[in-house]
Amino acid sequence: MTRPSNHDFADVAVVGAGIVGLSTAWFLQERGFTVTVYDSDQAASGASWGNAGWLTPALTAPLPEPDVLRYGVRSALTPTSPVYVPPRLDPSLWRFLIGFARHCTQARWDRGMAAYAPINKLAIRAFEDLADAGATPRAHRARPFLACFRTAAEAGTLIAELDRIERAGQPVRYDYLTGPQVQQAQPAVGTEIGAAVLLRGQRYIHPPAFVRALAHSVVARGGKLRELVHVAGVETDGEGASLLDSDGGRRRHDAVVLATGAALGRLARPFGVRRVVHPGRGYSFMVTGEQVPDSPIYFPAQRVACTPLSEPAALPPGPFADDDVPLLRVAGMMEFRRADEPLDPRRIEAIVEATRALLPGVDLDHRTDEWVGSRPCTTDGLPLVGETRSSRVFVAGGHGMWGVALGPATGKLLAEQIATGLQPRALRPFDPLR
Repeated sequence: MTRPSNHDFADVAVVGAGIVGLSTAWFLQERGFTVTVYDSDQAASGASWGNAGWLTPALTAPLPEPDVLRYGVRSALTPTSPVYVPPRLDPSLWRFLIGFARHCTQARWDRGMAAYAPINKLAIRAFEDLADAGATPRAHRARPFLACFRTAAEAGTLIAELDRIERAGQPVRYDYLTGPQVQQAQPAVGTEIGAAVLLRGQRYIHPPAFVRALAHSVVARGGKLRELVHVAGVETDGEGASLLDSDGGRRRHDAVVLATGAALGRLARPFGVRRVVHPGRGYSFMVTGEQVPDSPIYFPAQRVACTPLSEPAALPPGPFADDDVPLLRVAGMMEFRRADEPLDPRRIEAIVEATRALLPGVDLDHRTDEWVGSRPCTTDGLPLVGETRSSRVFVAGGHGMWGVALGPATGKLLAEQIATGLQPRALRPFDPLR
């Protein structure tokens, strides 16, 4: 989609203070816009907060894939399964699942991966832009980043996927490790792990620390942050856009960016965004122990991600808030439930039992910051980024598990589109009106 340059835009509202919304706000400021960021909660409190914090272009791919269907209905209905669908009569959920299943083919996954490849190549550079400007902490280099498996056969599945990712245009560098090589690369891994894929060039962040720093930078550069404001609707006319809050107030701006995560559809649907965005809930918690990994570890068969997050300035209050305690965030699972449902303790226990033998030096029985958050998932596994039917309303969401990894790149590209009226090539597959 191409429109004339929006030179009449000066004041832009961004609804949503997660990493996608704040990145968009920051890069809009780089383009000379005045920005106000609204959130119904506090900045960095949504899905960005409990994320594993991985910047892994080698793994950023569409969520709908043939392997998902191979789990079968029976396993998906089991609360301890890595992918869980509670049995219930929920028409919106089943509409989403039917659309999702239609995209779980190799041909559609290949097309989706080709769509991801261009933005994946820009992802780490966008994080560097923020760090170079002093807006955020610099991302850590993952040395090493291991995807661990019990058997060589399990590892072969990931290697085949990495080969498909490379054929789609996304460069991937990795080494294959077996036996003692795995423990030499990461001593915290248990002897049950018999094979691993060492991915090169990946990075990671502490999500709460990063997003809070980004919010501070937006405000320090003259932006406004309006927390605890529930935006109930958006109205537009020829001269601007009005945000309608739940108290009946109207907040006037030249244009608006909707970056509200799993709730994107509620505000975006009146502007032609019809693709379903459904919560794909993930869980996480913090632990410590006698032997905590000092770099990220992924257990693909268990769908569990582990990230060291021992940054004293960013530690949440609690029993582990000590500069000398090595901390590990353990995250995982995919659960298709409503965003407002409470945390399900069975899902936490499923992560614990799936991980216990794989990380024997980690104390999984003494946890803090147990959390559940809603990843915004689309049926085709691709984000929704760009202009809607209104030239004054834009959306940025639907990234699924990759909101942190692609947040800054999304914000940078969308700010370019808003400033110039031209849709960047890397955003074309993510057109929200598709």
